[in-house]
Amino acid sequence: MSLRSILDKMEPHFHKGGKYEKFYALYEAVDTIFYTPGYVTKTGAHVRDGLDLKRMMITVWTAMDAMNISQADGWRGSLVASVAGFDPASIWHNMALGASYWLPVYLVVFVVGGFWEVLFASVRGHEINEGFFVTSVLFALILPPDIPLWQAALGITFGIVVGKEIFGGTGMNFLNPALTGRAFLYFAYPAQMSGDAVWTAVDGFSGATALGLANAGGVQALADAGITWSDAFIGNVQGSVGEVSTLAIAAGAVVLLWTRIAAWRIMAGVMVGMILMSGLLNLIGSDTNPLFALPFYWHLVVGGFAFGMVF
Repeated sequence: MSLRSILDKMEPHFHKGGKYEKFYALYEAVDTIFYTPGYVTKTGAHVRDGLDLKRMMITVWTAMDAMNISQADGWRGSLVASVAGFDPASIWHNMALGASYWLPVYLVVFVVGGFWEVLFASVRGHEINEGFFVTSVLFALILPPDIPLWQAALGITFGIVVGKEIFGGTGMNFLNPALTGRAFLYFAYPAQMSGDAVWTAVDGFSGATALGLANAGGVQALADAGITWSDAFIGNVQGSVGEVSTLAIAAGAVVLLWTRIAAWRIMAGVMVGMILMSGLLNLIGSDTNPLFALPFYWHLVVGGFAFGMVF
């Protein structure tokens, strides 16, 4: 029996009057992940496209795979001289080390956030919104790799419930759920979200992020720490799981632009704005803030600028 047949046989139980009526949202989410909905618009459609909202969100999620795979803190494992059985020269060891931190965080975020999405959808009697695919991975990617899992669960709970659902859900919320959860954790647990003691998922090593170094001493502080522009571009630096490798972010940008899900004009506008603003600050200068002297091409590879511009 095919999966389609199984789902069709189960469907009546989830419709109004069926014994699983309350769980229709969950059934609909599973069904439309694998198959295109079996209904069409009754009137003339304004836009004719085979890409529905669910597939659009999944494409955005897929565009982040370069970060999920290549920078799940794996490349940053090469910052460590030795861990039991760990070879810094082996990309596979780096990847395995990174995955051991990244996957639990993402799974916790996905399961806990998905629970709240299903709960609110079931209570309100509407379909599960596809945007959670993107929210879950965005939230996980803007966390430090060594964050306690219970904090990851608490953060996504706050982001989904307070940042979106209490306002009525998708389309009615004025806060970004992923960033709302991140802001909550930053103020609630600053010791686990900022400072020199986090960002590296290996025992026995700690240090400031590249942006933190630049904030303290500008380009010279980066040079003193042995960080080159190419290191920051590739991702051989510390920081949130998803924001350190501009190379991986650029790969995601190519996917989004090629599929026309993202608008190149928006990305170009953000880039031009950063170049002009950093150039202005370079001209103004500052005796107390080293970031005023940071060239635009460094802003592109340190901190979350590139991640924010694309995603």
